[in-house]
Amino acid sequence: MGKSFLSKKVSALLVKLALSIVAIGIIFVAGIYVVAYLMGPPNLTNEQNTIYYSDSGDVIGEEHGLENRYWVGLEKIPAELIDATLLTEDQRFFKHHGFDIKRIFGAIISDIKTFSLKEGASTLTQQYARNLFLSHEKTWNRKLKEAFYAIRLELFYSKEEILEGYLNTVYYGHGAYGIETASKYFFNKSADSLTLAEIAMLVGVPKGPTYYSPLNDEERATNRQQQILSAMFHENIISEEEYYLAKRENLEYTKTRLANQNNIGPYFQDTVLNEAANLLQIDMESIRSGGYQIHTTLHIDAQQALEESIATAIPDSSDIEVGSLAIDPTTGAIRAMVGGRDYEKSPFNRTIQARRMPGSTFKPFLYYAALQHGYTASTMLMSKPTAFELEDGNVYQPSNFNDYYAYEPITLAQAIALSDNVYAVRTNMYIGTNTLIDTAKQFGIHSDLPNVPSLALGTGAVTMKEMITGYGMLANGGKQINSYTIEKIVDREGNTIYERDHSNNKLVLDPKKAFILTQLLTGTFDQELNGYTAVTGSSISDHLTRTYAGKTGSTNPDSWMIGYSPNLVAGVWTGYDDNRSIDNPQERAYSKKVWAGFMEEVHKEMPEEHFDAPAGLVAVPVDPETGLRATPYCDASTVMFFEKGTEPENHCLEHFHEGDDGLGEEEVEESDDKGVFEKWFEVFFD
Repeated sequence: MGKSFLSKKVSALLVKLALSIVAIGIIFVAGIYVVAYLMGPPNLTNEQNTIYYSDSGDVIGEEHGLENRYWVGLEKIPAELIDATLLTEDQRFFKHHGFDIKRIFGAIISDIKTFSLKEGASTLTQQYARNLFLSHEKTWNRKLKEAFYAIRLELFYSKEEILEGYLNTVYYGHGAYGIETASKYFFNKSADSLTLAEIAMLVGVPKGPTYYSPLNDEERATNRQQQILSAMFHENIISEEEYYLAKRENLEYTKTRLANQNNIGPYFQDTVLNEAANLLQIDMESIRSGGYQIHTTLHIDAQQALEESIATAIPDSSDIEVGSLAIDPTTGAIRAMVGGRDYEKSPFNRTIQARRMPGSTFKPFLYYAALQHGYTASTMLMSKPTAFELEDGNVYQPSNFNDYYAYEPITLAQAIALSDNVYAVRTNMYIGTNTLIDTAKQFGIHSDLPNVPSLALGTGAVTMKEMITGYGMLANGGKQINSYTIEKIVDREGNTIYERDHSNNKLVLDPKKAFILTQLLTGTFDQELNGYTAVTGSSISDHLTRTYAGKTGSTNPDSWMIGYSPNLVAGVWTGYDDNRSIDNPQERAYSKKVWAGFMEEVHKEMPEEHFDAPAGLVAVPVDPETGLRATPYCDASTVMFFEKGTEPENHCLEHFHEGDDGLGEEEVEESDDKGVFEKWFEVFFD
């Protein structure tokens, strides 16, 4: 009887212990659910590729973080793929609440027998939790965390949301995350275009991405594909005919490069990335993997034309570097950008990161200031070797290229066209060196500039982007612009979170003076302005089929060409990163050749437009040698623009007797009286 009593007592204790364990388990599980509920929905943010679009909406490149990801809605994923995934990975997905108890107990027993964690029973919810928040190592700690996240997912998200998330985050090997990425990688198509055979092949990969990848072991992958097709047929997911055809379909794999498939303008894309990070005030890694759609300003045809012009003009044997930029002067939108000869070798962007001396391309800012101080196109200054005494007692003596001088006064028009350095320094000394610095700031030059007379010759280091912005203000008639690469940013949910505002381009320059200077800069290519030397654009002027304004510039280590039409501003710099001198005359010409080739190609399909003259200007034919109104007897004549009331009043008389073959004035009148009269009538009364 004692033994019976003891046995009953032990049994009661065991029952109580069991009930206590169950109660504790229930309380523990309930506590987990309460904590999970109080913590709220987990953040489903995960990495997605950010896509760049051109100005016409074409994909030009993609950014990604450590992984390649695309995101597609469940409605765009084929029903057969969803059914095959559920059949293969989690048949009771829509019935359980995150855990399949039957599979879990079976896996636990197996793991205990083998003293390992090899047998898995993870549901799609658990796998999605792992994809989002956890590593893939097989430890008890990770499995407990996975279960906790799975509870939170099931509490706050629908089965459809969880399924969509799983299909967009599951790993398919080769750096491809998500069904859309895998489709592009293996078959170069979107998931909604996959065939049944392709679907079955991809569904089999996540079980072991390395083991079942058809690119690693096609025979093993095909065997698993056949098993999946067979299971789909026996579960009536597909018909017998579909099963028959899919089993025999010959699959072709493309192994498409995922990151930056359409890698157009890599230097431009780097600039977009930086600009997006600044606009959204987040780090660049978040931009790369944030799933943004960034609509940029890049014009694909212009970009390709620029790259081709560089390749044509600069031989592969040369190791000279290049930086080139083209913008729309109306808005500041960057249409093309090349930051160097080879992005893979050097991603350093020489258009926005490098500061170089612009040489004579800086002179338009000087001459705009000169126009403000009373200069006109026909203002005459002496061109000869000149020593300027400075305030500190030092002497500065600039020189012209090759030491060529007119040794007589020349007009502003000719000084610009021939790039006369003495004229420029004399002008800078006249208006005051501080004036040039202040004027340059008006044109968007923010780099530190030296307050010295030689600044007129471009001895201050600036960026290509600053220079192009300044020229753009001349091209658009004096409106402020800021060059940029991004028009619009759309987030992963399709919300527009940034859109460029084009309403702030205020007028900062005098439109009349901006137009006059533009017309003077067309003289760079006008051989009517040839004087003691040829105009600086003479080597390319015969290749230009329309009117451009522009300016060349050079220092010992730099060669520049910047110019514009009403539609586009473009600049080219060539030189060496180590600042060594450009000694080869052919290399000196590269910048002009690249610029001319690009501008002609990109304008080929554009209607020809002319710079619009504002009211208050008069056009006058001028003799470039004297700066006076040209007559029919002048050797050269070019139309120059003046603000009304500042145009030359007198006509050139110096060339009247030239070419008279020794005849006196009376003899000329007798032999050709009517012609002379008509010519002089045109001069004074036309």
